[in-house]
Amino acid sequence: MTLPNIFTPTVSDQVIQRINQLKPTTPAQWGKMTVAQMLAHCNVTYEMTYENQHPRPNFLMKFVLKTFVKRAVTGPAPYQRNSQTAPAFLIKDARDFDVEKKRLIAYLSKTQQLGESHFDNKESHSFGNLSKDEWNTMFYKHLDHHLGQFGV
Repeated sequence: MTLPNIFTPTVSDQVIQRINQLKPTTPAQWGKMTVAQMLAHCNVTYEMTYENQHPRPNFLMKFVLKTFVKRAVTGPAPYQRNSQTAPAFLIKDARDFDVEKKRLIAYLSKTQQLGESHFDNKESHSFGNLSKDEWNTMFYKHLDHHLGQFGV
């Protein structure tokens, strides 16, 4: 299954349009997160890509992530509803909807502007070097899953 290419303006603009359909009161169709928490949760992927605010996994944990988790994150199979997530992605406190929405849109714009060649064979926070297709899958699939969770 080939996913839409998040690095293209058309696809990133479509994702941003979906994000712009969200409101602070948009209810989840499943799961426990509020819409603001979901946006913050989606921002973690980009924080791990662009910021240095999450500790990198040690050698053993990175081996476990590459061996057992990488395929689920970068492979084509859709995420299951209510599946487990890494501790860094757990958002339990209240978040500001507008702040998280603006951050996510800015991260998407930056990702699209950098383009797929920037990401080809770039090291990820948790999985080692990824191809541009694996980066695309990781970025797009996660956003699509959670935007679908909120009906957009």
